[in-house]
Amino acid sequence: MNYIKHLTGFFEKVAQDKTLNPTHISLYIALFQFWNFNRFRNPINISRDEVMRISKIYSRATYHKCLKNLHSLGYIDYQPSYNPFTGSQVFMLDFTDELKPHLKQTKIKIDCTKLIEL
Repeated sequence: MNYIKHLTGFFEKVAQDKTLNPTHISLYIALFQFWNFNRFRNPINISRDEVMRISKIYSRATYHKCLKNLHSLGYIDYQPSYNPFTGSQVFMLDFTDELKPHLKQTKIKIDCTKLIEL
């Protein structure tokens, strides 16, 4: 897992997505940090209080809304536990393939007068 390529792919995807706001991005970066601490192994077990603290989200409603949005938009795979003693699981998806080379478009001019008939 290439840390820089993943984050670059994520930010390129975010730039195209008009539905996300800074709270979604903050939450994703907090989840990414948990993933990093777990040596990029999936799934990661998360604690709501811990993720909210790191992402600076102070409303549980906002936290859950953003988490569900990230899941439904394909940024993460969120598996809630509904058990206060076991953390929910999050599968972080790979965005290294999101990087696409920007091809410079060039116009090709063909001079038809110089075509030779066989």
